[in-house]
Amino acid sequence: MWLLDVNMPRQLVALLENQGIRTDTAMARGWDNLSNGALLETAAAVGFRSILTRDRLFGESASRALKRFPEFSVVLVTLPQL
Repeated sequence: MWLLDVNMPRQLVALLENQGIRTDTAMARGWDNLSNGALLETAAAVGFRSILTRDRLFGESASRALKRFPEFSVVLVTLPQL
C-alpha cells in the first residue's frame, strides 16, 4: 500500500488505484498533524510500504524511523506548481 503525504494531490489516489496500487492519503486517515517520523511509523504499523511526498526534507526528518523500517520507501515527487 502507498500513502500520499498531505502535500500531495488527492486526485492521485484514483490514478494509482487504476494501476492496481492500493493507495490512501494521510489526510483521509486523520494523520495530517503527525510529524514526518511519526507519520512513517504509523503508516508502517498498519501495512503501508511507501509514502509519496513533495517534502524534500522528509527523509532527513524521518531518518530515525527509516532506520527502524528499512523496507519502507520514501518517494520524492516533483510536480509542477498549479
